[in-house]
Amino acid sequence: MSRETTQSGNRHKTLGVLGDGQLGRMFVQAAQRLGFEAVVLAPQANLHGAPSPAAQVSHHAITADYGDTVALKQLAAQCFAVTTEFENVLADSLALLAKPEHHVRVSPKADAVRIAQNRILEKAHFQSCGVPTAPYVVIDSQQQLGAVPPDFYPAILKTARMGYDGKGQVTVRSAAELRAAWQGLSQVACVLERRLTLASECSVLLARDESGQLIHWPVQRNVHVNGILSTTEVDLAPLATDAQLIRAAQTIATDMAYVGVLCIEFFILQDGAWVVNEMAPRPHNSGHVTMDASSLSQFEAQVRVAAGLPLVQPRQHASCVMVNLLGDLWFDGATDTTPREPDWAKVLALGNAAVGVHLHLYGKAQARRARKMGHINVTASNLTAAWQTVSSIQHILH
Repeated sequence: MSRETTQSGNRHKTLGVLGDGQLGRMFVQAAQRLGFEAVVLAPQANLHGAPSPAAQVSHHAITADYGDTVALKQLAAQCFAVTTEFENVLADSLALLAKPEHHVRVSPKADAVRIAQNRILEKAHFQSCGVPTAPYVVIDSQQQLGAVPPDFYPAILKTARMGYDGKGQVTVRSAAELRAAWQGLSQVACVLERRLTLASECSVLLARDESGQLIHWPVQRNVHVNGILSTTEVDLAPLATDAQLIRAAQTIATDMAYVGVLCIEFFILQDGAWVVNEMAPRPHNSGHVTMDASSLSQFEAQVRVAAGLPLVQPRQHASCVMVNLLGDLWFDGATDTTPREPDWAKVLALGNAAVGVHLHLYGKAQARRARKMGHINVTASNLTAAWQTVSSIQHILH
């Protein structure tokens, strides 16, 4: 383990972030716009002289494991508030930072993160809030494995912990496939969800501060490809179910006294009904639309909550389509092994007085297939115009 840091003499103006990826990078940039400095702690914040996306733009960096108590105390000594950009940061680390002797504001709280990190606890919380979920059973023993009714299939087996972007999930169509899948997942605790026929997927992004003040953004419509978010759209005109989803998300956040930015994903079913899927205790990929289409971005909201600044209800000023930029775009064809930079100049030239094209690259040193390298937000007065420009962008980027 190594640590590289510059001690800050300006603790009351420094925010700490656990995590070193693109979400941390955009948090730090938002913090700097409000006059704060930032210190990042992550296992690879500075690895072999190559700073991570967040460390590139931070004033200070600590390279250490998230559970390193010495490094956590070092972080607490340098800042007056700490937040996270990574959902699998140890809840115990957040609890340690929140101890009174450290005089550090911590968001989100450890108890809420423990719920969000474990699908079993998460689904129990949703049900306690009266928010519908897909039918599910807990699988953590051979006995429970054999108790699944035959009519429960097809279903999706998901690990209770450490699953995101489609990881830790297996579709099963029979009891035999379930046994094999659970064996393949090392027999860790899982939830088995009945597979539902979906019409669409969407998410609700909100922020809640220490006093209980709660704000939200419009419902975002999402499309996933191979388990990874591909596009998100948000319209100026709400759909009929949006108010229901927002109320459900607010209940979920309030009932666990959540503090910070929270994203809750929902499934819309073919018959118009809906169920909650999961939540992320941090800013979210689908929330990137807020950076260019809203009066308040998810990252500035995260800064405000962390620093104890006022939250104000954001105003949506444009329709927007967000397109994820995966590392595949840096290669010519499926067998190419030599990355090259996409033609960003041609993409940016598509912007005009009616349509905005906003490129956000994350500063990752190496392009890899399926790796999130950046995103593009296309803003317009309506979704039709935005999607027309997205189509042109996709043609340029192949």
